[in-house]
Amino acid sequence: MTLSDDHPFLSKVAPHPPEALLARARTCGAPRVALVNAGAPTPLEGLREAHEAGLAQPILVGDPLKIHAAAEQIGWDIAPFRLVAAPGDTAAPRAAALAVAGEADAIMKGQVHTSAFLKGLLPSAMGLRDKGAVCGHVFHITVPNSDRPLLLTDAALNVAPDVATRQHCLTHAVRLAGLVGIDRPHAGLLAPSEDVTASIPSTGDAAVIAAWAKGALRNAVVEGPLALDLILSRAAAEVKGVASQVAGRADIIVVPDLGTGNALFKMMALGMGACAAGIVMGARVPILLTSRSQEAPARIASAALGAILAAETRDRRRVAA
Repeated sequence: MTLSDDHPFLSKVAPHPPEALLARARTCGAPRVALVNAGAPTPLEGLREAHEAGLAQPILVGDPLKIHAAAEQIGWDIAPFRLVAAPGDTAAPRAAALAVAGEADAIMKGQVHTSAFLKGLLPSAMGLRDKGAVCGHVFHITVPNSDRPLLLTDAALNVAPDVATRQHCLTHAVRLAGLVGIDRPHAGLLAPSEDVTASIPSTGDAAVIAAWAKGALRNAVVEGPLALDLILSRAAAEVKGVASQVAGRADIIVVPDLGTGNALFKMMALGMGACAAGIVMGARVPILLTSRSQEAPARIASAALGAILAAETRDRRRVAA
């Protein structure tokens, strides 16, 4: 979004990738990143930024003619990089095959609609998900002048997640929190009210998930249902007389559905100048997924997140082997 937009609720502060995240990522080594449908200037520019920042070794997957034309348009010499011919709808399955074969450490969305991109990657037949694995999307969000992240899940993948799916999403977020240096994250399960009300199913679901987390996620503090003011403000909890360990200290917000998460993320990005790095977890390799309207800072931060997760994934599989 350009800074010339004049709606009063839009931030005039440009986002920036958090330095703490970039520094942590650079200690992990640059993963081999397969860019799906690489034949367009904007996604190709995003991968170039990640490469120049030391966060990616490019693998360009798509129509070779379009890839070369896009590279010429942005003035990037792609001769040193691997180019995999896979035009159109074959690009995502080809990238999945590269990851399964151990030839790619992460996958990045290029010039392709998100739904088509994920449908080409995540079906069980592609082999990119282990048996029983449930994928979830996590945003790593920071605001200007602060490196402290807020993790938001799921705002891009699971449209109307049931309780079990939200448990998986929370587990992904807790894992990611540990990887970015938050050893005991505080998580709030978002609902319109902190009271369990039969007419608002998300409140009851949040209570079930919070009770489950007490035994399943002992390295996290999880509470819910919590309204957004309680999650973000300890003062709001005190005024309402709500005793909470999470209020004002939240590292993670789990939303009840995609619409809520998507609106919350975009309000933070557009209204607060937040930098939102997006990643899909639960597959054999991290999947970098950003909004088409996001600019360079979010793309670089997403690449950093991918580098961190790719290194941890490689280590886990090496130990398992």
